[in-house]
Amino acid sequence: MLDTHHHLWSYNADDYPWIPANTPLAQNHLLVELEEATSLAGVTGTIAVQARQTTEESASLLKIAHQSDLIRGVVGWIPLVSENVDEDLELFSDNPKFVGIRHVLQDEPDAYFLRDDFHRGLSKLPAHDLRYDILLYQHQIPVATKLVDRQPELGMIIDHIAKPKAQKGRVEHEWRSGMKELAKRENILGVKFSGLATEFPKEDEIDPDTIRAYFEETLEIFGAERVMFGTDWPVCLLRLDSYRQWADSVIMLTSSLSGDEKDLILKKNGETAYQLKS
Repeated sequence: MLDTHHHLWSYNADDYPWIPANTPLAQNHLLVELEEATSLAGVTGTIAVQARQTTEESASLLKIAHQSDLIRGVVGWIPLVSENVDEDLELFSDNPKFVGIRHVLQDEPDAYFLRDDFHRGLSKLPAHDLRYDILLYQHQIPVATKLVDRQPELGMIIDHIAKPKAQKGRVEHEWRSGMKELAKRENILGVKFSGLATEFPKEDEIDPDTIRAYFEETLEIFGAERVMFGTDWPVCLLRLDSYRQWADSVIMLTSSLSGDEKDLILKKNGETAYQLKS
């Protein structure tokens, strides 16, 4: 299994102000913890994704990745709106484990999705064989679709199935219709089935039927050739007991699929989308 989405950090409150105090997130989650969690879940490869918008973190993630064959790729951050974006790309793109870029668009106003300087940076990624991870909420899907249409040459991956509202027994119509539009775009290379556990309201328990409904809808919309497994560890620990709990849930969701379809979702789609070296 390839976990296409997890994070690593050496925790301190100043660097990670978004992490709630006194939670399982407010501690170090580094290579030792990752290796233990993946081993218990049967995961044999991962992609580490940025959690801070600094080039220092990108460099740190790559340093950790080169300490272990477990981490097969890094989706880092560089300032795409910067006039010096070419220098940053040259600094990182020669590293074989640097496979993509992400900006935390979910925290930005709609206008940011369409900024000319942002798109100037995005347009440079294909020449460096880099992918772009789209992090957004359900309500941002329409403007994200405009972003995707402005960069037809850039391969993109949707994080956390676009963070839909997770409410008992219901798949949001707004999410479904928006994702159907995004799925029409050939440069959407994949969508990560991850992050859904933390989209349930705090006062609600996690509902397995809702998770299954979103999995089946995602599979129907994008097909087994573009859905990929991710855990969003350690963020998932805000609502789950362990890394393995989510991994086991996704394995169960794929249990009725063919062997080839399981292999695509649990491993091969991530390898293909991120052009991972064997």
